Amino acid sequence: MTNLDRWLNSYVEAQKRALDSIPVEALGRLIETFQKALVEDRQIFTCGNGGSAANASHFATDLGKGSSDATGKRFRVVSLTDNVAWMTALANDYAYEDVFVRQLENFARPADILLTMSVSGNSPNVVKAVKWAKANGLHTVALVGGKRGQLADIAHEVIMVNSAHFGQVEDAHMGICHMLCYAFMETLKPAE
Repeated sequence: MTNLDRWLNSYVEAQKRALDSIPVEALGRLIETFQKALVEDRQIFTCGNGGSAANASHFATDLGKGSSDATGKRFRVVSLTDNVAWMTALANDYAYEDVFVRQLENFARPADILLTMSVSGNSPNVVKAVKWAKANGLHTVALVGGKRGQLADIAHEVIMVNSAHFGQVEDAHMGICHMLCYAFMETLKPAE
């Protein structure tokens, strides 16, 4: 076996451990939160940085299209990472830590949902968005890595993947997002 083979096998085993650490009961509760949001026509916002920003975009796509198509009722979901012009204007004119909270100020209403993703749990712009969301009556959800960070202490619901490896946690977060979306596509009854 080559060094590369050993590394690949080790990586795959670590990824399996990260996936095995997903708290299924907490994910079930999160799916129920999204069921309620669908019934009540609540807006869902999502955000993150780097790979987590890509996951937020992917999640909004799957929930907005695939899950909505399957249920026959439309999820109102938007990724706060997708308007580059607005994000750069906010970062330039205020600060990078304001790129999500300033968008929420325009769109969010009490009882809406903010789903955040951060491996470290300490991304200043995500932390600031969650603090603002909580103060303004939104339900907050944080997907974090093993270091947990500030988000694990302030979000209403926290799902922690027990790893500090950025790639493995981001992959597990996307798995969580897929399970959330595919629960509506494959197991939950369509809306009446």
